[in-house]
Amino acid sequence: MGKRFKILLVFMSLSLTLSLMSNTYSRYVAGTNSDVQIEFAKWQILVNETDITNNASSSIVLKPIVEENEFVKQNTIAPSSKGYFDIDIDPTNVDVSFDYEITLEVLNENIPDLMITKYSILDSNYNEGDALEINNIENSKINGTLNFDNKTENFKFEPFTIRIYFEWFEGESEQMNDEADSKVGNEAVTNDTNLDIKANITFAQKIA
Repeated sequence: MGKRFKILLVFMSLSLTLSLMSNTYSRYVAGTNSDVQIEFAKWQILVNETDITNNASSSIVLKPIVEENEFVKQNTIAPSSKGYFDIDIDPTNVDVSFDYEITLEVLNENIPDLMITKYSILDSNYNEGDALEINNIENSKINGTLNFDNKTENFKFEPFTIRIYFEWFEGESEQMNDEADSKVGNEAVTNDTNLDIKANITFAQKIA
């Protein structure tokens, strides 16, 4: 389809609502003539270098990467555009097994063809350009479990990244026609339209 407009997209505003437990470093102490001292397991998670374990919720703005397209202005999106954004998770100060869940929602209701489609898990040894396993996102959710390894001396979790892919779909099952696409482009001229994605993230200790 010969669409000639562009949507200005300098950055995407991604609001991450985080529901988690508090960070703890204290210890149980009991005793009469002697003390019994037991340390609490650590619980501290960083998301994009922000410590989110001291607050019930937090908002973080993430910058997306839009794939280069010779027919579309750099750092903007239009029909057929693709890109991704990264959520960096650092659980090195966590001493328990835990589950995480990310629920994703595109808030631009007038652009049903703009979709979050797939994701990859990048470990701490990943270098840009390495081959990645790409997974489909089911029901707009990403789930995972990290198990603490008590059999490994001085075990620590490694930081990892969840890379989430989006695209402005063009194909047989697209919901928007040329007129609807053009309307979005025209509104961007006057309203400086941004792509808004909400990512709700929860972390919870795994209980046997």
